[in-house]
Amino acid sequence: MPITTTPAPARTDESAGRTPASTSTARRTGMFLAAGSVIWSAAMFVANPQSTDGTDILINDIGGLGFQASLFALITLQLRTGATGTTRFARGLLRTEYVLLSLATLWTVLHAAFPAARDDLWLAVLDVFWPLSMLGMFIIGVKIAFAGRWKGVARFWPLVAESWAVVTVPAFGILGATAGQYVGAAHLLAGYLVLGLILARRPHLTF
Repeated sequence: MPITTTPAPARTDESAGRTPASTSTARRTGMFLAAGSVIWSAAMFVANPQSTDGTDILINDIGGLGFQASLFALITLQLRTGATGTTRFARGLLRTEYVLLSLATLWTVLHAAFPAARDDLWLAVLDVFWPLSMLGMFIIGVKIAFAGRWKGVARFWPLVAESWAVVTVPAFGILGATAGQYVGAAHLLAGYLVLGLILARRPHLTF
């Protein structure tokens, strides 16, 4: 009797040139994201981001840096699980966000480390990448919701979390610095902290 063998189907993640993530990776990413969100939220509750006081500025820079570090982990998970889709454009969104976030993080480090340069034009230009990186996260959240690669609440909560910029930035302009401060801090908890807990407790939703 002839014997035939059928090769196992290739994994989508591998064929797309990515190293597949595991549930433990997703869980660790969620824990990291939750911690980063709490750190920046606490910093924002304590010190107004629009304050000109040197101590307040340093508190927000350090808190923001912790949050930005956790976003790198989140984007890596999204790329490895094909959260935005498997097309070149979908993966390109995440790789573009790496660039925007890297430049935003560089601004955070330099802004914290060199107080004398905070009013310099070159640093002000680099500052543009902070809101651009957060806007990029919002676009990624929309793409994840439409792609449907992540399941259940993990499919839609990134859009809630990553709407931070489109909610908080107008809040500062409309409600003022103090109200905007608390809107931004609270949104981090309702958005990114909850997303981190979802990933930590239900990592299988990302596969």
